[in-house]
Amino acid sequence: METKSARGGQVLDGSDIVKLVENDKVFTNFVDHKFQELDRDRDGELSVKELEPAVSDIGAALGLPAKGSSPDSDNIYSEVLSEFTHGTKETVSKSEFKVVLSDILMGMAAGLKRDPIVILRIDGEDLMEFIGRPSFESEMVSIYFQIEMPNASLRDYIIEALKKLDFNQGMPPAADPLVMSNVVEPVLRSCGGHSLNAPVSQEAFLVEFKKVAEAVARRLKEQPVIVAHSENNFDGSGIKRLMSNKFELDKITGEVLRAVPKDKHGKMSKEYLRVALDAVASSAGIPPYGAIPEVLFSTFSNLISVFKSTLSMFLLALF
Repeated sequence: METKSARGGQVLDGSDIVKLVENDKVFTNFVDHKFQELDRDRDGELSVKELEPAVSDIGAALGLPAKGSSPDSDNIYSEVLSEFTHGTKETVSKSEFKVVLSDILMGMAAGLKRDPIVILRIDGEDLMEFIGRPSFESEMVSIYFQIEMPNASLRDYIIEALKKLDFNQGMPPAADPLVMSNVVEPVLRSCGGHSLNAPVSQEAFLVEFKKVAEAVARRLKEQPVIVAHSENNFDGSGIKRLMSNKFELDKITGEVLRAVPKDKHGKMSKEYLRVALDAVASSAGIPPYGAIPEVLFSTFSNLISVFKSTLSMFLLALF
């Protein structure tokens, strides 16, 4: 169910999804409505074309960019479609649609249970509170010295400093393109003009940053931003715990090998690497691939290298 976080946001933990799927009457009505909506030609079957809106909705729920935005996300869309069609079927019946949709929703619920999402409405109030703290200046001095940008302008420093703030200070992620274009850039245009292109100094940075931050807070009051984030900390302890338990590690890798699709020769294609890594993620205490920008593909590649001795069969099937 949705609950309140310590900061007043809504916590999504997947329990509402479980309730929907496990209530057969309610879920059947949900499937009937969705199937009827998708079945444009009313033939009682869903073609691949008719399934596309459902696949797009699932992708949006997973936080994927629109189809066609990137090869990586398009591969995931293809995987979702393949779940419905089993890779070969041209049409899907209502009962098949219900089973696959149930599996996908329960998978989402399991992910939210493991890594709940907190939905926050950032309206500038917390940012103004941060600016008014006695510690504000010392905290910004610390951030100033963390930024290493030779020959950068005052504007560059202010942008980098905004990126180092987060929801704890009442700032939405400034690195996000939408936040940058809708909040940060309009404020910078209205605040500084040519003065922000001047060389940076600590004194000028503190004065101008406060002006910009106050303007950002006012803009957020007029146009609040909704932010979804995880409160889980991924510190590597789960990986150490898994690696120290050979029985559990062997069991998990065996389950991955059985669950991930293979070709007629029993080999797993590279496109299913992400699926395999996500299957290991929950037991290793790491977020799903793509869940946060800081977890890059190379991170997972390194994890595979760590598992190499135990996952020799897995790697042979993969490569």
